[in-house]
Amino acid sequence: MHDIRAFPVAKGSVGLWWLGQNSFLFKSPEGTLAGVDLYLTDSCAALGHSSGINLSRAVPILIQPEELDIDLFTCTHNHQDHTDPETIRNLRNKDVFTFLGPHPSCDVFRQEGVESGRIQAAWPQCEFEFRDLKLRGTFALPTDTTDLNHMGFLLQFGNGPKIYITGDTDYTDLLHEAAAHKPDLLITCINGGFNNLSFWEAAQLAEAVKPKAAIPCHYDMFPDNSVNPAMFQAAMKLKCPDVRYAQPEHGKPFVFDIG
Repeated sequence: MHDIRAFPVAKGSVGLWWLGQNSFLFKSPEGTLAGVDLYLTDSCAALGHSSGINLSRAVPILIQPEELDIDLFTCTHNHQDHTDPETIRNLRNKDVFTFLGPHPSCDVFRQEGVESGRIQAAWPQCEFEFRDLKLRGTFALPTDTTDLNHMGFLLQFGNGPKIYITGDTDYTDLLHEAAAHKPDLLITCINGGFNNLSFWEAAQLAEAVKPKAAIPCHYDMFPDNSVNPAMFQAAMKLKCPDVRYAQPEHGKPFVFDIG
């Protein structure tokens, strides 16, 4: 966390760190740090035991919850690998964070001791500004009936690149609405076996949205919820060859700029 806080980000760029699954940290040139869907425990392993699915964590915990030092903590929906009660419960400095997410995630924030004044509800097409960050909610199609409040985010720090992160979503043409905002970078789930976008559907979305680059995620955390990202890369070559494929390493800084 100290290394991330100290990492320099040039103007017109955004720094990001992938922590596995849909967990990302984003840093602006001004030093604002926002987290999306931070899953920093192994709490889902117990959920898998009852169903016979291996949901044990396959990616190391790269930042302990109590060491997290960010400005904005956001969640796209209330599945436990996206809004993790154990992560939120163990945050040391949650009295200085701002927490944002759809209403079911906000309920979890409150249950885990977050002050109401630090909670901001979000929904598709909402707009929220925090320091140099502009955030817009995007539509996402729920993948099952356990949570019908899915959404994605469009993030932009200052005049830097626009980032569209899908969150968990099934495929629908309504996702193409994000194209109107001309995102520069697409971050998309590709694990179709759990009713999210398949690698092929994710490539179709990239074709429709036309970002400069696309990053796959949500395929690496659980042994029984994985897919080879090379299949997404190959699908992009067929569907949208002008979109650059990118694959950050877990925990390593990845800088993306408008150019």
